[in-house]
Amino acid sequence: MGLPGLGDYDDSELGWQSDALCAQTDPEAFFPEKGGSTRDAKKVCAACNVRSQCLEYALANDERFGIWGGLSERERRRLRKQAV
Repeated sequence: MGLPGLGDYDDSELGWQSDALCAQTDPEAFFPEKGGSTRDAKKVCAACNVRSQCLEYALANDERFGIWGGLSERERRRLRKQAV
């Protein structure tokens, strides 16, 4: 199990994925087409126990597409700029 685009990481690094609510949901909701709604994916993220690990992963690995940790690509970019 795992999320699209995660590459080759061992289970200890990505163990949080097994608890991720998105793993039980349609992955297309987390990768909407340009201009598509992110509302449903963000609702799932809001209830997820591993949201912070997911966001940390996305930021550390420069994930440029999809909803990760409840944030869109644009929101993650903004967060990165604020951190610099």
